[in-house]
Amino acid sequence: MYNLEECRKQFPALNQRYQGITPIFLDGPGGSQVSQSVLDAMTQYLGRFNANLGGAYFSSKETEKMMSSARLAAKDFYHAPSENSIIFGANATSITFHMSRAIARDWQPGDEIIVTNLDHYSNVSPWVLLAEEKGVQVNYVQVNEADCTLDMAHLSKLLNKKTRLVAITCASNVTGSIVPLKEVMTLIKTRSHAISYLDAVHYAPHHLIDVQDLNCDFLITSAYKYFGPHLGVLYAKPDTLALLTPYKVAPAKDLDPNRWETGTQNYEALAGYIACINYLASLGKHQGPRREQLRVSFQQIQQHETELSKALISELSEIPNLTLYGIQDVDRLSERTPTIAFCIKDIEPRRISEFFAKQGICLWDGNFYAQGLYKQLDLSDKGGVVRIGCLHYNKESEVLTFNKKLKLLVTN
Repeated sequence: MYNLEECRKQFPALNQRYQGITPIFLDGPGGSQVSQSVLDAMTQYLGRFNANLGGAYFSSKETEKMMSSARLAAKDFYHAPSENSIIFGANATSITFHMSRAIARDWQPGDEIIVTNLDHYSNVSPWVLLAEEKGVQVNYVQVNEADCTLDMAHLSKLLNKKTRLVAITCASNVTGSIVPLKEVMTLIKTRSHAISYLDAVHYAPHHLIDVQDLNCDFLITSAYKYFGPHLGVLYAKPDTLALLTPYKVAPAKDLDPNRWETGTQNYEALAGYIACINYLASLGKHQGPRREQLRVSFQQIQQHETELSKALISELSEIPNLTLYGIQDVDRLSERTPTIAFCIKDIEPRRISEFFAKQGICLWDGNFYAQGLYKQLDLSDKGGVVRIGCLHYNKESEVLTFNKKLKLLVTN
């Protein structure tokens, strides 16, 4: 197992004092902290090599090398077949809006697409807006309300030969529910000819991604959710990408992946991205190729996070008038991330987050852009939920501190 205290020492945010308090970050689903190595890489790039691509001089050439290294890092993180199947952009939402125009270019009335009630709306709205423009039918996959998992029978029923796209999350950013991705991909391939667009933004910090094993067409993440800077990273299956025509400026290279990367890239973020992938690979202290290092690291991350989930759920289940959304069975923790959503009767979610904010404990309240889920669960006009989420750098003592203070709030 990786050394937790050694890991935490690498994160300046975890070791700061703010207004006399060492903060506790349970806001992981909204964005992670970054290691010193990420900060150093970004500062070094900006301070020494800040330039654009294509120049004859040294800093431009260093930028080209760095961008190539960033693609290789993403290739290893996704287990992509080639670094040329990696596309960078501002963030997951922006990339998805950009790619959606090309994917939907030849949609026709009578076509259908599928989105889900489990998704963040960054993987819903781009497709729905284009469907409205093209006269395409939108079908929404329901959620099993008992445990907030995706209704796989409903997905199967909706799929047909008219389905052009299935946009689906890998894990809910609200309830932590993990979608059975292999089963989903089998359904898509056997019941339709649809393009698959997977949102792994919440999934990426917790589980190892393997796009070749999934055989998906597209998969998107945001690096700031897994200890890197703000950067969108898209995997695109080469064969699928070759069928699409990008919206780009005329002089831009007409080669994949360059033709999809509009404008000047955030090169300092790419430098930080390399450092964040190397940090993740180092956690397992395993020798070998970076992809193998990542595999070992994520095995250990899952072991640690499972224990955090147990501690959270077991304590929360004892609090009166608390409704917990998502999987609660300790034998099914592999089907969820350590992200917990709950409500307490007669206590507004915002009041709870403000209570903890005063004590230096960072967590979220609200709807987190999961509009379909909140409509189905009838939470839209109730302030949403309280959401806490752990990452591999969280300690069990932090979870216990949170639980203890929540019980005090409820009893008082």
